[in-house]
Amino acid sequence: MTAPETRTAPFGRMLCAMITPFTASGALDPDAAGRHAAALVADGCDGLVLNGTTGESPTTTDAEKAALLRAVRAAVGDRVPIVAGVGSPDTRHTIDLARQAERAGADGLLVVAPYYSRPPQAAVETYFRRVADATGLPLMLYDIPDRTGIRVEPETLLRLAGHPRVVAVKDCAYDLLGSTKVIGATSLAYYSGCDELNLPLYAVGAAGCVSTVANVAPRQLRALLDAFDAGNTAEAARLNRLLTPLTELMTASGLPGTVTAKALLGAGPVREPLQPAGRGATDGLRRAYEELLTTTGRCPSPTPVP
Repeated sequence: MTAPETRTAPFGRMLCAMITPFTASGALDPDAAGRHAAALVADGCDGLVLNGTTGESPTTTDAEKAALLRAVRAAVGDRVPIVAGVGSPDTRHTIDLARQAERAGADGLLVVAPYYSRPPQAAVETYFRRVADATGLPLMLYDIPDRTGIRVEPETLLRLAGHPRVVAVKDCAYDLLGSTKVIGATSLAYYSGCDELNLPLYAVGAAGCVSTVANVAPRQLRALLDAFDAGNTAEAARLNRLLTPLTELMTASGLPGTVTAKALLGAGPVREPLQPAGRGATDGLRRAYEELLTTTGRCPSPTPVP
């Protein structure tokens, strides 16, 4: 077990990959975003990630991304770090988004690997270095090959760890061995980006998690990390088991986490090509959530975002 005081957690420990609320007509709802962000911080999140996968970044405009960041910053102030998603398949566009996020008040940048074109590792490394050199903000590299079509290989991460502004990794590679090796060989702060791996990665030295499930169950996830840090691994394992049914429905049921989180939160529509959860899926999510409440007794049902 890694002691809490020896973990490097530059953006906090318990981060929420925040949804982006929309109005009934599909427009950005910055007021709802601010309320949701403030509630997450009150319920235990010590960092927020905006404009990521769960935030529907492929379907929000550059202007909407900046407006969302400004609204959340106004709502939470300087109480927690805000990490802004800026990745794209185009290095120039990613740099533009990075500079925009810096001007809008981000504390860090979440930079996904360049997707679709599937560049070789040398080009992936150059992409990250160019973005890291474009602003004064620290970077969290986002390794999610299932969506991007390309892996950020451990050897590439080992080289990038030498850059002074590359400080963290959001890990969705499902490669516990590779992640453990990089954690052990570098000072990179690893954040689990897959909720089912939050506890296993934390146990081998990760800094924390960037969680979709935290949109609806932040206190339970925070309690899991707290229990592990206190040396109560049995309680951490118990909480992990209790969270598993909801985690599975939210992230592994065939519906994107954006869709399932918004179904539970009533946070407005999703943008096409995504479609809202059907009645059966929504009812199942609510049953799993109510069961979690029954067994943990930690917080009321999700507060509607609008």
